[in-house]
Amino acid sequence: MQHFFFFLFSVYFSLAYGQPISKWESEKITVKTSNNMSTLMHAEALFADRWDVLAQPQFWKQIMLLAPDSCLVNVASTRQVLKKMSLKDWNRQTEAEKDSTRAELRAQFGLDPSTRIYVTSGKNDFYKFNEVYPQLSKGVAAFERYGVDPWYAQAILLIECPGQMKKSISGAYGSFQLMPDVARAAGLTVNATVDERKDFDRCAYGSASLIRRVCIPEAKRILDSHHLTYNESDLWFRLFVLHVYHAGSLNVAAVVNKIQPTVGSQQLILDMWQNTAGGFGNNSQNYTQLALAAQLILHEMVYQKCDEITMSQAR
Repeated sequence: MQHFFFFLFSVYFSLAYGQPISKWESEKITVKTSNNMSTLMHAEALFADRWDVLAQPQFWKQIMLLAPDSCLVNVASTRQVLKKMSLKDWNRQTEAEKDSTRAELRAQFGLDPSTRIYVTSGKNDFYKFNEVYPQLSKGVAAFERYGVDPWYAQAILLIECPGQMKKSISGAYGSFQLMPDVARAAGLTVNATVDERKDFDRCAYGSASLIRRVCIPEAKRILDSHHLTYNESDLWFRLFVLHVYHAGSLNVAAVVNKIQPTVGSQQLILDMWQNTAGGFGNNSQNYTQLALAAQLILHEMVYQKCDEITMSQAR
């Protein structure tokens, strides 16, 4: 009888929240240190599908670990790094000298004269991975409570104002950087005197609600409109949902309509990194590149510093 009631509960939970509660169980790892234990989502899919060797995630990984007084001169479309230098040295050049430096690098690396070259400064003052690490297990547990794939909690916490409580220029706030109208739509109180986005659990609820009610259904709708097949646990599908979370479904639909994909796969995400449409621009392209880079950094924190950490596969 107990098994029957558990089955009924599982069916109800799945119908209510949209995803089976055990769907992601095999992706969880338990990380132990001398004074705590954390439950995280592993990064094996990055290596199985070879996302880890792509230039874009590797580029952003460098930027996330680089001090803000340094910069990487890079190819805009591929993020190929052409030169690392002091940001002060770059900025002290005149515009003509900067153009000359770009021209010299194009010639040195055999690039087309029209190749756009960016200069990107280090951002390790923003991506505080040690500070955000304790929140990851809380985020995974919270999303699980709400029946939403906890991979999204971990991905969002790693790149949205990690380990900090800052309000963005657009008004997003909290650990999951929710906009006021999105938070209110999920039932959070946001007014002149109370802002529940500052509460981790309430902000996690709002983020999980947005993904469950809007992002995943809209991602499916867009993919279905192009007759693309998908598996919700595939990394490319999760990244596609993250694009909806960040850019909105209308902008994601616009860029997919421009691409006109015939297969749902990693290639769709790669094509999205190279195309713009509507409000889907450079920041939107970068969003999932950042998510992959942050996961690679977390992977190294967990797996390569195992002198302080032990892991066990959750069952």
